[in-house]
Amino acid sequence: MPARVAAEIAALPEPRGPMRRLCGDLARRIRLLAPLLQQLQGALPLADALGAARDLLRAVHDGSKIYQVPCSSRLSRNQTTAFVIISSTYAMLCYDWMDQAMRGDGLLDRFASVNRQIQLALDALPYHTFDMPEEVQEQVALVHSQFKRAATRTDPPDAQLSKDISSALADKTFDPLVFTRISEKLQLQTMADIKKESVALHEMVISSGGEPDGCVEEMSSLLKKLKDCVITEKAPAPETLTARSASIKHRSPIIPDEFRCPISLELMQDPVIVSSGQTYERSCIQKWLDSGHKTCPKTQQPLSHTSLTPNFVLKSLIAQWCEANGIELPQNKANSRDKKSAKSSDYDHAGLVSLMTRLRGGNQDEQRAAAGEIRLLAKRNVNNRICIAEAGAIPLLVNLLSSLDPRTQEHAVTALLNLSIHENNKASIVGSHAIPKIVEVLKTGSMEARENAAATLFSLSVVDENKVTIGGAGAIPPLINLLCDGSPRGKKDAATAIFNLCIYQGNKIRAVKAGIVIHLMNFLVDPTGGMTDETLTLLAILAGNPEARAVIAQSDPIPPLVEVIKTGSPRNRENAAAILWSLCCADVEQTRAAKAAGAEDALKELSESGTDRAKRKSSSILELMRQAEEA
Repeated sequence: MPARVAAEIAALPEPRGPMRRLCGDLARRIRLLAPLLQQLQGALPLADALGAARDLLRAVHDGSKIYQVPCSSRLSRNQTTAFVIISSTYAMLCYDWMDQAMRGDGLLDRFASVNRQIQLALDALPYHTFDMPEEVQEQVALVHSQFKRAATRTDPPDAQLSKDISSALADKTFDPLVFTRISEKLQLQTMADIKKESVALHEMVISSGGEPDGCVEEMSSLLKKLKDCVITEKAPAPETLTARSASIKHRSPIIPDEFRCPISLELMQDPVIVSSGQTYERSCIQKWLDSGHKTCPKTQQPLSHTSLTPNFVLKSLIAQWCEANGIELPQNKANSRDKKSAKSSDYDHAGLVSLMTRLRGGNQDEQRAAAGEIRLLAKRNVNNRICIAEAGAIPLLVNLLSSLDPRTQEHAVTALLNLSIHENNKASIVGSHAIPKIVEVLKTGSMEARENAAATLFSLSVVDENKVTIGGAGAIPPLINLLCDGSPRGKKDAATAIFNLCIYQGNKIRAVKAGIVIHLMNFLVDPTGGMTDETLTLLAILAGNPEARAVIAQSDPIPPLVEVIKTGSPRNRENAAAILWSLCCADVEQTRAAKAAGAEDALKELSESGTDRAKRKSSSILELMRQAEEA
């Protein structure tokens, strides 16, 4: 199965050596296809392509670190370059590769071939019709385009490495700098590395029938010189260590463009989406907005609003990439700095102990006052959040969620909300069995308590596994109740929490069974309630689910959706087009109804002037209309 093969690729060690970037890019793109691969069953062309990628990555990992060795004696006469891979495990396979390389078919061509094979398999796969969230489909489409580029792009050989090896083979004098560069690039820096190469070379000679060619002889000579270099090398001086550290730093993995903030060009720690659909580092875009700008920095498109939506999918991908490349997560660094700077909170140690004592054993008035103080302290700054959690407040606050005093309950749930802003506190809150009690507050608490309970569930659901736990604890129905009968702020808190929970497929089913679609359609038909933005966002993520889509289709959705496409804001027109596209893909009758409702002209205009996503969706719907008319 494709998912199993992808898991094998993900389990491979971090690539090293001259082909590090090519291996890393190939493995990273395959990991990004994980949400798609989980939906595929059986033997598919994509499974075969992934198998070829796995075999290539394994061979490179297990093969010789001598990757691009020019065979100067023989190949200079043939005007060719050999790219040699040797492995004690893959000796026969690697010898075949060398033989082909001498005919002009090098290892780089094999990477291009594998990328091309995966691209063709994705070309034939109608993944846009799969039951996946919109953001996952766009992620798969992005990776698909990356494979297309990789299938035709080749990297030139390392000119400096070729020059150094030629020099090492030609000169009888021993130049330590040349051999140091070769050993570092080929990662043959210990006697164990040299021994492995020697064994691989011996296996290659055997596989060639005992008739080594000039390349093997030159490789043997190079290995001997590298061995002498390793034996005679002395402990590096401090300045050499500094230079080597700088070299290692210089060889750190290249950050993918999609992980960089378009403003700072640095790896994003807290990616957020603006109304134009572009993603930026939160601190960078906030500075842009605070300075009075009302446009998207990348597209110059006017922003319909200045709200920033966390891009949790991209944040998760960045975290996976950092972990795969042995890079400390940026957020972890920030947390580390937070802890170092948190020498004291607004309360000294004695003050915190007194607060904990009142929370634990005080009378009702004392508990209410202590919970209120913690609520305010946790809101004030990150140092307070760290110190309050370390003092043991979280389990005590969770206990107070069951308080019969409404004000105490409000303070407790709001304090937990403020504490959850610090990433490390989320696990402590969930570990204290807070979620069922927060859900109970959401059901029966005061309006303020319900609002803050919804906001707390949203904050905790940033962690993917918590989405499952929160949905399983029965949070969806009371969130829908708050969406319908809450205050304006409560409705928006509920909508935000529901949206984030519905990134997990199981929660979409729960929301549909709890009747969310009929309420959302009522909001859409009556825009005076001020919930149009939230309604379309929720319907867009639900429409990717077949059960939800069927219920939406039964609610006469075409007229209000067409009206939004004609007159709505850019983001709302985009979401309305996405919903309409999902409906039309599943049912040709919806396509005909959209055309009858006058959607064609509005879609043509949107395909020319809308956001990038709106253009894609509207063009696809117009094509479906054309096909329906021909049928």
